Amino acid sequence: MTLAQETAVDALPVESSKSAVAWGPIIAGGLAATGVTLIMLLLGSGVGLTMISPWSGGSSDAATVGVTAAIWLVVVQWLSSALGGYLTGRLRTKWAAVHTDEIFFRDTAHGFLSWALATIFVAGFLASSLTSLAGAGANAVGSVATGATVAGGAAAASTTPDLPTAYFTDALLRPQEAGERARSNDGAAATEVSRILLQGAARGELPEQDRAYIASIVSARAGLSEADARTRVDTVLKQIDDTKTAAQAAADKARKAAATTALLGALSLLVGAFIASAAAALGGRQRDEEEDILVTRRQY
Repeated sequence: MTLAQETAVDALPVESSKSAVAWGPIIAGGLAATGVTLIMLLLGSGVGLTMISPWSGGSSDAATVGVTAAIWLVVVQWLSSALGGYLTGRLRTKWAAVHTDEIFFRDTAHGFLSWALATIFVAGFLASSLTSLAGAGANAVGSVATGATVAGGAAAASTTPDLPTAYFTDALLRPQEAGERARSNDGAAATEVSRILLQGAARGELPEQDRAYIASIVSARAGLSEADARTRVDTVLKQIDDTKTAAQAAADKARKAAATTALLGALSLLVGAFIASAAAALGGRQRDEEEDILVTRRQY
């Protein structure tokens, strides 16, 4: 190799000094996707509110509203991702002296970055909105709870012992005949029955002696025979168990719905990232084709 050839080889740049990431198109595509997402979310909220009514029979069921909302969120994610990715690819400058495969990779990477930027913006906006709503709700609930606590504490301070030991205190002071307390003090009897039911709910079962004691109080207050009073107690306890079972079933249903929503949301985000990358590659290719057409026309 001659000296001139060695000098020419040494003069060639090993690496470009310009970054392959064009942040301008990425930010532009991300902002466009964020704006479209917020607009479509507000539109979906307005349409969704028409499906809910306080009047009986005028509202769709919860399952229909939930499925519709999930489908709308998927549509919003995909449309905004496609728009943001396409704008990112069309707005970037042409990379000269770069292989076609490298151009395709850069376009897809730019589309992915614009999708990630838009996702961060939307997540931050939604988190801020939900935090504000939760704070307002917590303040309202706190005010009500504070008033209820003060009122309830003032009323209970002089009539009932400390709640953790109230049930056991009642058990120690139970009269030989439950009807005596029911006839002499209806309020005390009702309060004691409430504490027995709460203790049974905490245990998960009501002991037989408590069942018999409640039945005797009911018999004395309602004027029923022991058998009828016991039947009424068993009926009410069954209603309590049914209510607890229904609450557990509703909680489990909500848990499953939340898990399904999370999985679908994650899948939708992944598909959105793919759509943004593909749209950016499409936009970049069309941008280069338009540039080549203009160059050809200028030559002729």
